[in-house]
Amino acid sequence: MVKVTIDRPGCTSCESCWTLCPDVFEEDPNDGLSSITEKYRVDGNPAEGEVPDDLADCALEAADACPVAVIIVED
Repeated sequence: MVKVTIDRPGCTSCESCWTLCPDVFEEDPNDGLSSITEKYRVDGNPAEGEVPDDLADCALEAADACPVAVIIVED
């Protein structure tokens, strides 16, 4: 499992993360910011998730594509 964190207040809603990796990221319908999909959230927190290793590359690609660098992926 890898840990994924989003600094949501810094998100610009550019759509790159949820376009590149929709299994892990989604647009929050309440505020339009990036969120971890409900399936992978930790304690229901939209800014924190744990994703399986087979989605790590996808999450890293999304983090690298983020223009404001608010996505952190850690082993």
